[in-house]
Amino acid sequence: MSFLFTALMNGVAVWLGSKYLDGVKVEDFYRAIIVGLVVAFLNAALGSFLEFIPTPGRIASFGIFSLLTDALVLMLADYFLKGLTIKSFWWAVALAAVVSVVNIIAHWIF
Repeated sequence: MSFLFTALMNGVAVWLGSKYLDGVKVEDFYRAIIVGLVVAFLNAALGSFLEFIPTPGRIASFGIFSLLTDALVLMLADYFLKGLTIKSFWWAVALAAVVSVVNIIAHWIF
């Protein structure tokens, strides 16, 4: 249940990010949910490995490395999925921040 909840919240966050960030485009809400599923899967498969590599830097930077890791995962999803367009790495960082904030709020509420 936690994986599906996280995937749904990722989809909602990507959709919200596409509405408010000029450098992020998603075709529709359905596509955003698919992106959320793919991002949740990539985080489950690659995220722990990518988080392990810069652990000392993540601790020293107060989580900025985690944000950059999430941006890389979003860029990877952009590469593989039609219907998602992220113009640059910095837009991916902004989208990663939106996804993080939405997930924090959703997990706090639910």
